[in-house]
Amino acid sequence: MNKKKQKNIEWKTPRKIFLVFLFLILILFVRYCFLAISPTINGRNMQVFAANRNTISKTLTAKRGTIYDMSGNVLAQNVTSYTLIAYLDEERSTKNQINHVKDIDQTAKALAPVLGMEENEIKEKLQAGKEKGKYQIEFGPKGKNLTEIKKGEIETLNLPGLDFEESYKRYYPNGDFASYILGYAKTNEYYDKSGKLTTSIDGELGIEAKFDDELKGTDGYLTYQQDRFGYKIPDTKEERIDALDGKDIYLTLDSAIQRFAETEVKKINTEYKPQWSLITVMDAKTGDILASSSTPSFNPNLRNITNYENPLVSNAFEPGSTMKIYTYMCAIDKGTYNGEETFKSGSIEVADATIRDWNNTGWGNINYDKGFEYSSNVGVTTMINHFIDKDEMKDCFKKYGFGTSTGIDLSREQSGSLGFKYPVEVANAAFGQGITTTAIQHLKALSMIANDGQELTPHIVKKIVDPNTGKTTYKRKIEKSAKLVKQTTIDKIKNLMDNVVNSSDPEATGKRYHIDGFNVIGKTGTSQIYNEKTGGYLKGSNDYIYSFAGMYPKENPEIIIYAAVKQPNVGSSKVLSDSITTLMKNIAKYKNMFEEETKNKSNVTSLKLDSYINKKVTDVQAIMNQYNIQTTIIGQGDKIINQYPNKGETVLSYDKVFLITNEGEGKMPNLIGYSRSEAIYLMKTLGYKYELEGYGYVIEQSIKQGDIVGDNTVKIKLQEK
Repeated sequence: MNKKKQKNIEWKTPRKIFLVFLFLILILFVRYCFLAISPTINGRNMQVFAANRNTISKTLTAKRGTIYDMSGNVLAQNVTSYTLIAYLDEERSTKNQINHVKDIDQTAKALAPVLGMEENEIKEKLQAGKEKGKYQIEFGPKGKNLTEIKKGEIETLNLPGLDFEESYKRYYPNGDFASYILGYAKTNEYYDKSGKLTTSIDGELGIEAKFDDELKGTDGYLTYQQDRFGYKIPDTKEERIDALDGKDIYLTLDSAIQRFAETEVKKINTEYKPQWSLITVMDAKTGDILASSSTPSFNPNLRNITNYENPLVSNAFEPGSTMKIYTYMCAIDKGTYNGEETFKSGSIEVADATIRDWNNTGWGNINYDKGFEYSSNVGVTTMINHFIDKDEMKDCFKKYGFGTSTGIDLSREQSGSLGFKYPVEVANAAFGQGITTTAIQHLKALSMIANDGQELTPHIVKKIVDPNTGKTTYKRKIEKSAKLVKQTTIDKIKNLMDNVVNSSDPEATGKRYHIDGFNVIGKTGTSQIYNEKTGGYLKGSNDYIYSFAGMYPKENPEIIIYAAVKQPNVGSSKVLSDSITTLMKNIAKYKNMFEEETKNKSNVTSLKLDSYINKKVTDVQAIMNQYNIQTTIIGQGDKIINQYPNKGETVLSYDKVFLITNEGEGKMPNLIGYSRSEAIYLMKTLGYKYELEGYGYVIEQSIKQGDIVGDNTVKIKLQEK
């Protein structure tokens, strides 16, 4: 075989291999050209696909609006919270820096006391996540909703591999305070249109639910291109729509009056254990709800709710004898009423039923004015078909606002029922049995008496402000009805209500509500409780709803109060009277309603406090002594660093003013004899941890006067005088 032929034979195999590789390279080249030139591959737009792989979209969350009281004190707000996460992937770390949880034992040991978890529980979570190859894990409920302080505590541990996810939650700084008015909002998780898990704070009760759209605001978004390291690519398109924060809502509530009401409701609940109780205070000249407290209540932060209905607007119950105000008013306004005319009290037959006075025996022959004062069921029954008929009475009730909603800016308002038709039903309705009303309806109807026959629409929202523009988008107006009854009618009903409270007659039903100098007028109510199962009324000694509808001062009422309590453990109207009189006194003092009368008394004066910060203790004491005001000095310094009450508040003779000085900090003062509010103020001002037991005035304290408090908790025991 010659050499040329041998070379050709040797080349055939490599050439075949070369041709195969050349063919494959050509295929790849053609495919590359196709990918480079064609906008669509396998039905997918490659330009969009590439952009999406590098495009980051972030939601810019709108801040939920804040809820304030009438003076701008925060009642509900958004606060930042954090979720603790642990990175377990070792690839996050480099030679120079550890970015994952490397030492599980040490991490668990350090975190346990901070999170309030068992060390083994943390260790198990970390080990389980690592064994499953998870990139990161969370620590369960105790690792969520962490405060800024708790986050700082964890950061100071300097544990590698830990991080935080920031979020927002709704926070109610006063806890169980006007809870049914505020309601609550909570954080919910859901998947958006793109399938991404996101969160939203949604109102579910009270103002939070009623005005959810206004409070929520509108989320924005940010879209940009990122590189493989997660950084924004320079000079690439960015699209940004800023979030519009939710609107702020200012309520008509006055926090000071709300606290007065809360204290009295809790006192009633503690002492008398009723099924429920309610106290609401309204401004007689504006219709503003200044306070509304009820039990059972709840803490919106904990949502420990047993009843989802607001008693102010959603409890429709048989009101009892407070309805006699409106039966009498109807007859008086018609012009047929004769208060001097007499009737025989005790009992009366109506159809096949016997209607009795509340004491079963009556008071013999008395006139109709006395019948109101004594709260005679027989008296108001005999007025039907004598002074007015059933249709006229029903028309009056409707005209006064019963049987329809009031229009207050709260959700789930009930309208009650006026379904009386037959003679015994009509008689019962005249004294508030067999019909149902709500507390807010009574407040609206009472405003007619306080405003010379014109009713006010009640309001709970004072104004709504858009924080994005600073503009007020809503401001409540004082809404008065046309004149519903004559002035002479109002004058007469005021006198009748005055006799209920202030008469010297020992049989007057409202004498417990009398306060010297306050000119309180009102009407008490006691209604039986209908048993839907048996079709009759409950017969127990305490199976009643006790109520009070009143206002003061008589000539020009400023404050209207409606209170009710169901099935207390004592069958007596006294369950309300002590608390309501205390409440009325506190409101009058707070609002300085009787300033002139106070100044004219020889032994009582009033003083509007100035700011005494940085002033000498002796100088301020001299000022207080001029007005017979007691000063309590905390510390041994000669300069004042804090005071209570604050600048602008009015105090009367024999009130206490607390002056905290620049020395003696850290030592325990003597709290014995202080009221609950005074004790709370001092503990907060001094920065001491404390626990309260009971209501009323301090009778015991766990740390003696003069001892160093430090980190100890002061346990304070209170008791009513």
